Amino acid sequence: MLLSSNFMQLNHYNSNFKKQIFPITVICDNVTNAPNIGSLFRIADAFGIEKLIFCGVDIPLGKRMTKTSRSTEKYVNHSLEDNIETQIKTLKANNYYLIALEISENSQPITEFKLQTSQPIALILGDENFGVSEAILEQVDAIVHINMFGNNSSMNVVQATSIALYEITKQLNAV
Repeated sequence: MLLSSNFMQLNHYNSNFKKQIFPITVICDNVTNAPNIGSLFRIADAFGIEKLIFCGVDIPLGKRMTKTSRSTEKYVNHSLEDNIETQIKTLKANNYYLIALEISENSQPITEFKLQTSQPIALILGDENFGVSEAILEQVDAIVHINMFGNNSSMNVVQATSIALYEITKQLNAV
């Protein structure tokens, strides 16, 4: 689509974005809303993350999910796992730096968080209604939150993940 005589809108066929895979695994604990799952696939692709792990028993990877995923589930590395605790143990054993995205007494604003590790990263997202559990928060290396300035104290998991991945990949690109 031509925007003006001097500017042409770019698309995925003519943009110059450098393809890159970051050493980031996103772990979703009980994220079960199909449109959110589809959008998480798109965000995972957009930010070049290594892997997307969905933990829980009823993860809907059907038609409602594919409406928002725009086929990214076909090439984003992902898995379905029953138990997040098992995944946390595996990631810790493989020397991952675990970051929980949650507002807590010990969390710090993601804009002030300084990533000071060369380890691969696991970004942990909590249940859409209850957040990251206390049991998981006790096992992570860092807890970050997104400052909010309105009346609400939470935001949609996809929007929060987008902001977090933007900040983390920005820091990884600066190294």
